[in-house]
Amino acid sequence: MKSKYPKEMINSKGNIVEFSSVRICQQEQIILQEVDFTIKPGEFVYLIGKVGSGKSSLLKTMYNELPLKEGHGFVAGYNLKGMPKKQEPYLRRRMGIVFQDFQLLSDRSVYDNLLFVLKATEWTDKKEIDKRIRDVLSDVDMVHKGYKMPHQLSGGEQQRVGIARALLNAPDLILADEPTGNLDPVTSEELMNVFERICKRGKTVIMATHNYQLLKKFPGRIIKCEDTRLSECDVNALDYDSIEV
Repeated sequence: MKSKYPKEMINSKGNIVEFSSVRICQQEQIILQEVDFTIKPGEFVYLIGKVGSGKSSLLKTMYNELPLKEGHGFVAGYNLKGMPKKQEPYLRRRMGIVFQDFQLLSDRSVYDNLLFVLKATEWTDKKEIDKRIRDVLSDVDMVHKGYKMPHQLSGGEQQRVGIARALLNAPDLILADEPTGNLDPVTSEELMNVFERICKRGKTVIMATHNYQLLKKFPGRIIKCEDTRLSECDVNALDYDSIEV
């Protein structure tokens, strides 16, 4: 069943993400320009393109690691252009972010990695904290691995914990930056099943990937980054001879 999004997450056009005439630069170099696209609640959207084409930069703009200086950007209820630094934590609490390199704290267990995030976002009730951690670990089939240290887990298991961490505050928007980039094909498909389940529960998922093999097995809307521009494309029109995996 689709989740009902809070009104403040959606703009007057019914979009959870909206970019118009956006230019994204790093150190004066244009990464993307004339960026115009919208995303509706509950969509599964792939950002594809070669390494260095701007996928990660676009995601970083969405969570304001790269401040938006030109154009209009709306994400999960916040206007990005000129966003005050004090608003940034509130924007990020409305989304879950999954990184390619897991970014788990190596000196604490899976459970304590998740506990650290909840305490940092002002959870205080021990029973509620424990229930939430068990719920998100169950979502990613890791409920019996809470006591393990990150080095005791496979890469796929570590990324499952990364997804669980992204789900902790029940965000309606998930941003995933090459989440299968360091994983073998079988493990990648297992993780894609997790993301697919998340989307079917009504969450919006935006995933950057250069692994085109996943797109046919797990259909979604496709936005391609190429030559500093974005374009919508169909899975059947992709050039599989130039796939980077």
